[in-house]
Amino acid sequence: MVEWGKTKGGFPIKQRKRIPWGQVIGTGLSLAMGVGCGVVLADSFDRRPGSAAWPLWALGLAAVFLAAILVQITLHEAGHLVCGLLSGYRFCSFRVGSLMWMREDGGRLRLRRLRIPGTGGQCLMSPPDMVDGRLPVTLYNFGGALANLLTAVLALALYGPARRVPLLAAFLLFLAVIGGFTAAMNGIPLRLGNIDNDGRNALSLGHDPAALRAFWVQMKVAEAQARGLRLREMPEDWFSMPGDEALQNAMTAAQGVLVCNRLVDEGRLAEADRAIAHLLAGSRGLPGLYRGLLVCDRVTVELLGEARPAVLADLLTQGQVKFMGQMKRFPSVLRTRYLHALLAERDPAKAAAIRARFETVAGTYPYPADIASERELMALGDARAA
Repeated sequence: MVEWGKTKGGFPIKQRKRIPWGQVIGTGLSLAMGVGCGVVLADSFDRRPGSAAWPLWALGLAAVFLAAILVQITLHEAGHLVCGLLSGYRFCSFRVGSLMWMREDGGRLRLRRLRIPGTGGQCLMSPPDMVDGRLPVTLYNFGGALANLLTAVLALALYGPARRVPLLAAFLLFLAVIGGFTAAMNGIPLRLGNIDNDGRNALSLGHDPAALRAFWVQMKVAEAQARGLRLREMPEDWFSMPGDEALQNAMTAAQGVLVCNRLVDEGRLAEADRAIAHLLAGSRGLPGLYRGLLVCDRVTVELLGEARPAVLADLLTQGQVKFMGQMKRFPSVLRTRYLHALLAERDPAKAAAIRARFETVAGTYPYPADIASERELMALGDARAA
C-alpha cells in the first residue's frame, strides 16, 4: 500500500503506508475465537440430552459462556497479581467489571465501584523502587496472559472426563477457547489502535527508559491515590511533561496526562489548558479514553473562564458528547456536565439533577481525593453562577 507524501524536485514521492499489523492480528484472533465458540455451540446442541427443552438448553449454554468470560477476566487479573507479588510489587487494587477491591491507607480492604468502558478488569500494584534505572516488569506484564493460557490448557485436559456432563463440558471448552484468545491478545506483542497490550508493554519497557519511568510513576500515583492523597500533594518530581518525541509512546503520554491533571488540581487552570492543548495536538500515543477526559477538563476551564459559546461548540463535538454519554458515571464527566448545565445552559434544575448523580457516584468511587478536587471545581462554578 502506498500514499503520496513529500515532494522531490517538484514531483510527489510515493511513501509506503504502514500496515496496522496489530489490528490485523487482533481481528484474526477475534474471528478465530468466534469460530471456536461456534464449534462449541454446535457440538453442545448435538449432545443435548433428549429431556432438555431447547429454550432451557440455550439459556444454560449462554450462562456457561458468560461464566467462562468472567472466570478468564478474573484469572487474567489474578495472574498479574501473583506475578506482581513474585516480582516485589505490593497489592493496591483488584477490579473485575465495575467491582473494585482496594487497600486503603491503614491496610484495610474496601469494596468500591469503578466502571471504565472497554476494560474488563484491572490489577494495580505498588512497584518496588527503581535500581539503576531498572524495574522488574516482564513477569508482571505477562502474568495475565500466562494465567489465561494455563487455564485453557487445564480446561482441555479436564474436557475428556467431563464429557458425560454436557453443560460442564461446554463450560470447559468455552474456557479453553476464551482463555486461548485472551492469552494471545494480551501475550503476543501488539499495538491495538494506539494502545499497547501487555506483551508489547513488557518488551518496550525493557529498552525505553522514559517509558519505564512513566510506568513506575503511574503505579506510584495509583498507590498514593489509594492512600487518600491528591495529585497536588504528591512529589513534584513525578510530574514532568515528557518531550514531544516521548509523547508518541502511550506509556509516556499517560504521564503527560497526569501532569495536566495535577495542574487542574492545583487550580492552575490556564496552564492546564495550554498543557492539555499541547498534549492533544502533539501525541499520537494518547488513548481515546484519556483524550476524552482531557477535553472534559478543557471544557471545564473554558466554563470557569470566558465561557465562549464558539469555543465550547468546538470542544463539545458529536464524538465528545458520545464519549461523555458512555462515561456518564465518571466524576470528571459529571463535573463537566454540571458546570455546563449551570453556566452555559443556565438551567439550575438540570444542574441539580446532575449534582445528585455525582454525589451518588462519589459514595462508592475508590479515590476520595479525586472527589474533593472535583467538588472544588464545582464550587468555583457555583460562585461564578452566583
